[in-house]
Amino acid sequence: MTGPEHYIAAEELLEDAGHARDEDDAARVLGIAQVHATLALAATAVGRRDIDNRAWVAAAGTGLSRPGPEPGPRH
Repeated sequence: MTGPEHYIAAEELLEDAGHARDEDDAARVLGIAQVHATLALAATAVGRRDIDNRAWVAAAGTGLSRPGPEPGPRH
């Protein structure tokens, strides 16, 4: 999974937690959501400058028409 895909999975799981059968089920779903959120964060911290900003804008649902600078060479 990519960083944006982990982000989307975390958001979907957070929505699902509200429909949990009981507290144990909610805690399990929240734990899985936290793992996906952590992996999404880790994907941004690997020092890559060639990430696709458009995928992050789409995943975050910001609706920005101009997602940011295109990836360029590392300095």
